[in-house]
Amino acid sequence: MTLEEPGRVVLLTASHRVAPGLLSWPAWQTLRAADRVLCADPAHPQLPYLREAGVEVTTAAPAAQELVEECAGGRTVVVLQSGEGDRRLTDGLARLAGSGRVSMPDLELLPGSYDLPGARLLDLVQVMDRIRRECPWSAQQTHKGLAKYALEEAYELVEAVEEGDRDELREELGDVLLQVVFHARIAEEDEEEPFSVDDVAGTIVEKLIHRHPHVFGDERAETPEEVKEHWLRQKAAEKQRESVTDGVPVGQPGLALAAKLASRVRMAGLDVPLPTGEGIGYRLLALAVAAEADGTDPEAALRAAARAYRDAIRTAEKA
Repeated sequence: MTLEEPGRVVLLTASHRVAPGLLSWPAWQTLRAADRVLCADPAHPQLPYLREAGVEVTTAAPAAQELVEECAGGRTVVVLQSGEGDRRLTDGLARLAGSGRVSMPDLELLPGSYDLPGARLLDLVQVMDRIRRECPWSAQQTHKGLAKYALEEAYELVEAVEEGDRDELREELGDVLLQVVFHARIAEEDEEEPFSVDDVAGTIVEKLIHRHPHVFGDERAETPEEVKEHWLRQKAAEKQRESVTDGVPVGQPGLALAAKLASRVRMAGLDVPLPTGEGIGYRLLALAVAAEADGTDPEAALRAAARAYRDAIRTAEKA
């Protein structure tokens, strides 16, 4: 090894969404073998764990030229970067490399940890927490006050699905998710029965596992019909309802309500004659029940017809 050897610079990154200290094995190997480890942030969350593991870290923010000189003689210098990175350093290294006048060390970007699936949800929870504390409008919201927005976002999500717009679908899913996180954040402040977004997630996880014994248990289901049978049986055991109509929200759109009631009756094997009476309501009820029996969602079918009507109106307006 000679003093002319340019050495090696390793820019080590770590996700702030992963618990500090949970670094990859290549990251630990590189840290232990490095001639020097630098970190500009004295409060970096990884530092206590590195020091506990015997890795000496120097608090320093070298310029690009200084870092290159630090590597002279074949030395390896690891720079532990913050979550945002260090544009000043990386831009400086790029300028030196592009100048052609400097013998550059080998440059390596080493991810020390990777985000797990769903990790960005942690960002959403943190952002929502700050908005709740610092935004005057958000700080005053209640469950009741936000309820109308949940309905609006749900309808916009359905419209995005039916229109087949992928960009719109992604955005509307985010808006619906925001409603869940917002309500959960408000719920944390309840003095008598507080709960958090983790409690919400834990509840649905338990429900999904319990209602899928063919996935997480010993039961078997080979067809979608058998899966639905498992679901309904587990749901009935959980809820212990007195009527098949229990749990059907009567505030939903009329066609959807009629179809849901018809579905409950059909799945329970009940023979319930449709009520008769004067007026369009009873005829619409019969149409909704017939559509459900035929496997058609009457609400979606009417929306599709209404969109066609809307397009016809616009065509007529242009003419």
